[in-house]
Amino acid sequence: MPEAARKVIRAYLLISGLFWLAASVIWGVNTLFLLDAGLTLFETFIANAAWTAGMVVFEIPTGLVADTLGRRVSFLLSASVLAIGTVGYVVISWTGGGLLPFVLVSIVLGLAYTFYSGAVEAWLVDALHASGYSGELDPVFAKGGVVASAAMLVGTVGGGALGTLDLGFPYLARAVLLVLAFAVAFVWMRDQGFTPRALRLRDVRREVGEVARASVRYGWGRPAVRLLMLVSFIQFGVGAWAFYAWQPYFLELLGRGDLIWVAGVVAALIALARIAGNALVGVVARPGRRRSTILLVAGAGYAISLALVGLTSSFFLAVAIFVGGILVSGMAGPVKQAYLHEMIPSAQRATVISFDGLLGSLGSVGGQVGLGWLAQVRSIPAGFVASGGIAVLALPLLVALGRRAERADRIRSAEPDEQAAADAAGSGGEAPTDAAPR
Repeated sequence: MPEAARKVIRAYLLISGLFWLAASVIWGVNTLFLLDAGLTLFETFIANAAWTAGMVVFEIPTGLVADTLGRRVSFLLSASVLAIGTVGYVVISWTGGGLLPFVLVSIVLGLAYTFYSGAVEAWLVDALHASGYSGELDPVFAKGGVVASAAMLVGTVGGGALGTLDLGFPYLARAVLLVLAFAVAFVWMRDQGFTPRALRLRDVRREVGEVARASVRYGWGRPAVRLLMLVSFIQFGVGAWAFYAWQPYFLELLGRGDLIWVAGVVAALIALARIAGNALVGVVARPGRRRSTILLVAGAGYAISLALVGLTSSFFLAVAIFVGGILVSGMAGPVKQAYLHEMIPSAQRATVISFDGLLGSLGSVGGQVGLGWLAQVRSIPAGFVASGGIAVLALPLLVALGRRAERADRIRSAEPDEQAAADAAGSGGEAPTDAAPR
């Protein structure tokens, strides 16, 4: 591997690790924080749904920022806006604000995540191609997943510990860490293999239209990519709800709602499961195998785990099953990322990945509102059972994906001629927009 590519990967791992360390500090206590701030269970899911609704609204416009002003600018905006919104959550809690202020700030948080969505991945892939990397993307994304999950492990445990002192402390810690992530990215993140261009205010409407058309042409317009996006719609819908629902549910099963640190420990186990799942990518994603098959098996395992969590009354069994579902989900994530990136041209990479995130966010809005209402009127276990049934709907889509037998579906090793071409591009030639192995 060229040394330039190694430097790109190291920068990616550092930036990604810092960002997810900051993001995860509140994850183990977020639902508990909102409940402590005076919201009902359903209102808590409404506030979280507002976050994903903000992602729906801003996904395409912020994808425009990444594809014009650059991926670096997009990430810097993400870190700064997320820090401001996080502090806003604490201020609302301290001043006794109700649902509406939390909804408004949640939309701001959604905006922040859309600046991140697709931008860092697009920066990585373009920079790797420009630096002469010719290998498969699966192991790179898997390594990034391991680093991010390790950061989440530290973040969730630390957040749980801080939450035992005051539920607002994890949010303040997150804001500080985001300032650090901003500083590191400002120094180390440089657009390579992609040339930023000016974005004038009078051109925004036209540019947004072009981005939307590119999303349709290179994303929704390609059957294989469309199927993967629909899978995101379904799995993100149930996954977002389940992630926020387990916090009060598991403490209820334990019979000790006051043990905030337990939520931090469970969140740490989830992070460890993601690490294990990412580590398994190197085992399951071997040359000759099909990505669609891996995604199908993982999707089935995840759906079953969600339903079983709702059917058990044992705290330890519920945690074990849920963590197992996260493990198979962590295994599938890098494989899905690699499949998408091998189907997308460089110039539209951030745009299409953002569009995939948009559909996932749409699913999350529906899942959190619908399943949140079900949890309020019936029970959280009923919501888990229903989420497992909904997740099953992704399986026929993955079967259809496998039947298409796309070239990107088959995992391959880099061929010598591909390596030579990539080395030539890295030594000064301009990498083609579809430089990823096909």
